[in-house]
Amino acid sequence: MTLASTDRLHHLTASADHCVWGYIDPDEPARLTVADGDRVRIDAVSHHAGDAPDLTLDAELEALWAAIPPDERGPGVHILSGPIEVVGAEPGMALAVSIGAMTPRHPFGANVAAHWGVLYDTYKKERVTVYALDADAASGSEPGFGRWAHPEFAFDFTARPLYDAPGFVSAPADVVREPVDGRVRVPVRPHLGVMGVAPAESGRLSSIPPGPFGGNVDNWRFGPGATLYLPVFRPGAGFYVGDPHFAQGDGEICGTAIEASATVDLTLSLAPDLELRTPLLETADAWYVHGFGDTLDAAMRQAAEELIIFIRRVLGLSADDAYSIASVAADLGVTQVVDGTVGCHAAFSKAIIAQHANA
Repeated sequence: MTLASTDRLHHLTASADHCVWGYIDPDEPARLTVADGDRVRIDAVSHHAGDAPDLTLDAELEALWAAIPPDERGPGVHILSGPIEVVGAEPGMALAVSIGAMTPRHPFGANVAAHWGVLYDTYKKERVTVYALDADAASGSEPGFGRWAHPEFAFDFTARPLYDAPGFVSAPADVVREPVDGRVRVPVRPHLGVMGVAPAESGRLSSIPPGPFGGNVDNWRFGPGATLYLPVFRPGAGFYVGDPHFAQGDGEICGTAIEASATVDLTLSLAPDLELRTPLLETADAWYVHGFGDTLDAAMRQAAEELIIFIRRVLGLSADDAYSIASVAADLGVTQVVDGTVGCHAAFSKAIIAQHANA
């Protein structure tokens, strides 16, 4: 798909002037207005920066914490940059978000085994594990992510009965940081947990459940080099972004990814002839459709239905033929199971599309 491109670069810093905490609101005034094809540099902030404040908070983020006090956060948990208005965006179009370079703000991030995790009833506690990017990721004049991260230390969260206060700060003196076997390495998958547009519904919506508008989809493939297509429900689109992650697996079973602040470059373009019902992701080698629901059965069914619609669109097949191709050639998976509304995705290889076009 050919997208518009310009040389205009805007910047949204990590400040209360550019951020909201815990919600998506279609009536929220735009923090930035851009033209079709403009680029935006986002200083995306993790709401878990307080889990290791000596490592992941800094003066700018402390000012943000102070500017948005706890009673003004919610009903969700994520710090989101935006909304961004895209001139010319109208309902029925799609907004294409091309993800460019992504750079860690600090080389540390936190994972929380939380009360909303799948196995909380087994562990019966909440535990924070702080991960660090391997040393080679922070070398050079332009530090990046590198390939690997490792756990540095962990502690049981006991400051509250439950970890239910967005942005809670666990001072090092108030917790017992326990060593973790640092020989373990996990692959780094930098991405954005939340990217979405203003939904059709009015009112302040929690940032936690994903939906047709995108939001907290938590697909680890929403990273550099990918393009996310979102259906537009309101004039201007009202684009929000946040919740940067160092790494996550499909499922996100304990409750979170490696939550960490990062700077990311995005290009926002209009796709006026693309009609979507749920987010569509393009990577170098595949297309991903998404489904959501109260249960995995419901989410998987929607993902399967969207997959057949996609296959019919790109290959020109009948519904019967697309159903067969979906079963024998596509890969369906669980995106996340911890956001209230759960998610599934389906991947369709670009190689199949290319082979069909060249036949």
